[in-house]
Amino acid sequence: MKRKGILIVVSGFSGAGKGTLMKQLVHTYEDYALSISMTTREPRPGETEGKEYFFVSREEFEKTIREDGLIEYASYCDNYYGTPRAYVERQLEKGRDVILEIEIQGALKVKEKFPTALLVFVMPPDAAELKRRLEGRGTESPEVISKRLARASEEAEGIEKYDFIVINDRLEECVERMHVLIQAAHDTPLRNKELIDDIRKELKTLC
Repeated sequence: MKRKGILIVVSGFSGAGKGTLMKQLVHTYEDYALSISMTTREPRPGETEGKEYFFVSREEFEKTIREDGLIEYASYCDNYYGTPRAYVERQLEKGRDVILEIEIQGALKVKEKFPTALLVFVMPPDAAELKRRLEGRGTESPEVISKRLARASEEAEGIEKYDFIVINDRLEECVERMHVLIQAAHDTPLRNKELIDDIRKELKTLC
């Protein structure tokens, strides 16, 4: 039986390093396809259209919503973020595991539509380290950093809804841990209903 791809939804506080973690995971292992989100926020220095994000206007984003072209979308810090549907569905059909890097609101919406999706929350070792990483970016004002920390406090209340948490302390160890958890998720009964049903039918013919 051909192994089907699963949808992996990765969330985490802004500054937890989830983007770096996902890029390293995809670079280290060939099993994954990293979905590219659409957003209305401005590109940060060094970001490229179609690589980190699809950068679009608010009008274009809302048009895509109306056309049902997104698996999920949400507003975060006054900007839209969403997951284009077509790319994800093509990769899953090919048997590849697709990683979506999205915030908690979107993650829970995906879980409603895709019950077999795997939800992973990336956390820093502690709150002080989170603040240090945000300040270390050098791309955001103190006001924006304060807003992101306040949002992190809100998001911390929803972590229990995820399947796994991963502490992003040492990058290489975190990447390996993430890979092990995802591979184990392939073997859960929830994600092997077709195999289970086939074996049940075969057993009945042998009774």
